[in-house]
Amino acid sequence: MKVRAQSAKVRPVRWRPFPVEHIPDRYRQPAVAPAVASCPVCHAVFMRGHWQWRAAPPGSASLVCSACQRIADRVPAGRVVLDGGFEAANRNELIALVRHHEAKMQTQHPMERVMAIESGEQGTVITTTGSHIARDIGNAVQHAYRGRLDIDYRNMETELHVHWHRD
Repeated sequence: MKVRAQSAKVRPVRWRPFPVEHIPDRYRQPAVAPAVASCPVCHAVFMRGHWQWRAAPPGSASLVCSACQRIADRVPAGRVVLDGGFEAANRNELIALVRHHEAKMQTQHPMERVMAIESGEQGTVITTTGSHIARDIGNAVQHAYRGRLDIDYRNMETELHVHWHRD
């Protein structure tokens, strides 16, 4: 007579994931977007499902891109905070690194832009139109100058918080 293994007697519990709450994002590309459109503000072209830097084809529709809409509404997707004694002493150099990284990234990704750079006694706050550029700026500053880098996704909220500190 065959003996059944103990694991065969126990049935696995069916895993049910937590229900995913839909977070409306008015800055996502609409599903019914025209096939070819151009942004009247920055002149980026929406073609083949994504935004590109190219000349607008004749007869393209007009559609404001999500980056220009975020800039107009002043709703950033990412916030980078640089602070500490090192930041105060080398502020111009850090801002030049951020600008260089923005220019390099914007050539390939038109929706990833720096909205504003505000410097004060507490440090420098950089707001961005995309979460990827915020994370990449934090990683670039961390790679170049070391220090402590904290990236907080806040349970996938609409804004990414990146904090870099060095004394």
